[in-house]
Amino acid sequence: MILGLSAVPAMAEGLTSTTLADRLAAVESAKSINYYPSNAGWSAMWTGFDAVRIDADLAKAAELGADNVRVIVFPSVFGFPAPKAEYTEKLRKFISIADAHGLTVKVTLFDWWAGYSDVAGSVAWAKAVLAPYAGDPRVLAVEVKNEIQPGDAAAMTWVKQFIPAFRSAIPNLPLTLSVDGGTGAPGMAQIKSALTASPLDYYDYHFYGNSERALPDIRQAQANVAPTPVVIGETGVSSAVYSEGEQAIYLARVFRAATEAGIGSVSPWTLNDFSDGAIPANSVVSTMPAQYKFGLFRADGTPKLAATVVRTAFSGVPMPNSLLNLSFEAAEIDSPWRRTNTAAGTAVITTGMARTGVLSARFSGTTRTAGGLPGLVLSPITPVQPGYRWRAEAFARGVNATGVTEIALSWFDANGKWISQNTSNRLPAGNTSWTKLVVETVAAPAGAAAVQLHLKSGDNTGTVWFDDAAIS
Repeated sequence: MILGLSAVPAMAEGLTSTTLADRLAAVESAKSINYYPSNAGWSAMWTGFDAVRIDADLAKAAELGADNVRVIVFPSVFGFPAPKAEYTEKLRKFISIADAHGLTVKVTLFDWWAGYSDVAGSVAWAKAVLAPYAGDPRVLAVEVKNEIQPGDAAAMTWVKQFIPAFRSAIPNLPLTLSVDGGTGAPGMAQIKSALTASPLDYYDYHFYGNSERALPDIRQAQANVAPTPVVIGETGVSSAVYSEGEQAIYLARVFRAATEAGIGSVSPWTLNDFSDGAIPANSVVSTMPAQYKFGLFRADGTPKLAATVVRTAFSGVPMPNSLLNLSFEAAEIDSPWRRTNTAAGTAVITTGMARTGVLSARFSGTTRTAGGLPGLVLSPITPVQPGYRWRAEAFARGVNATGVTEIALSWFDANGKWISQNTSNRLPAGNTSWTKLVVETVAAPAGAAAVQLHLKSGDNTGTVWFDDAAIS
């Protein structure tokens, strides 16, 4: 039996009122997860609705510490302009299942839809879908349209008419719009300017930018729509493009940057990876391999390191530096280190010469390229801010070493342009025992928005090992 499918709504955890103010306050602190089943993404979630699978998935979301789930409905599937009873019943079941796991629901409307000339029909449809939940604390907020394009005149004309018409019928549901990763903070400014007569209750920022520079991007988004609140409604990277370790650290940096910016709600995209065929073929998304692996859980249900990061973030515990794999002991799939200038040599994680533990990073027979020395690169979880001072170290050991072996802190501005670097003492040539290479405490240069730790060994005809790095 699937819990929570009764017709009588239960009281969602953490929300005891359905006033606009109380719902909005809950939005700003929601521990939210984006959701589709791993075998049925986008519209397939509704056409192949599986209450048993949804129940199991939302139990996993709750176990991570989530208290809210975002669900997207599609007019083309639900029926437009009059929603079909079959599909409104599926939405009711979904909300009941979520409530059984202590999750409120954000509902996103009008995805895969561009009928902007039919304002009356779209308002009638939205009212029919959501009127049953006007006084229901299980439903937290409404995103009018997913990733609206502020440069689309028809879309903006429509939303300017839709918002006041919907509010006149259901005034106590907070309304928002989201922008895609490419539109970003400038697009949010465009939306705010266009909606002066019918302002949003909050803005939903979909952040897919460089996580090393997340803080200035987030602060710019906030500034562009101030004083209206901002949440991060989607964020993440695909483990089809990056390692699972890089995916995890990306989310860790975004959560930390959001905290520094005073944003209390960050929602990872998405709970699950998707299996082959899970994304409907009529969607361009189905042709993009990266879209299948944004999940915190693999398609077979096993957790990635990203799930640990989200559980930690939702618990309010500081993100541990152990996630950075500073001593190279993590499995390769869970390591966030990146290799650079590999044409001049590649670091190998190996046994046999560890300072502590069993693994270290080895460079042998390296040269250099126009881009510099081969290396391993890592960025911290903590964002760069004015007044912060930084220190880095790593231990290195050489056998018949030549050339340059050092570590460096490299600084970048908000646009990703390299500014400068601070380098350590160098490892002596020849045979050495474990030697500490240190970049002493330094202030970030003016204009710095990100920092990277580089472990480098080039022009080296011998072998060098690195172990036990640190950055703080």
